[in-house]
Amino acid sequence: MSDTPSTIETSTTPPKGFGWDDSAELHKCEDGGGLFHRFKTIRRGTVAELIGFVMGLPEEKQDDYAIQKDGDHTFRIGEIRRLSRRADFPAS
Repeated sequence: MSDTPSTIETSTTPPKGFGWDDSAELHKCEDGGGLFHRFKTIRRGTVAELIGFVMGLPEEKQDDYAIQKDGDHTFRIGEIRRLSRRADFPAS
């Protein structure tokens, strides 16, 4: 179950931890025109895999990327860094 219910979620049970295995896409923002200017999908994977990928990039390049969690949320670099530091982050 995702940790952040979508707008069509009908479950009344509380979330059970963060959805590290939820599907996501890694996007690159090009040309400095903001998040959605020439928003390019680079790869798909789990949220944890993509966070690991971004955190493995040189620090000066990390801000060029965003992770779109399927149906839920877009993570920018500040949130990606916070998630990578969580005690329950599944480090590879």
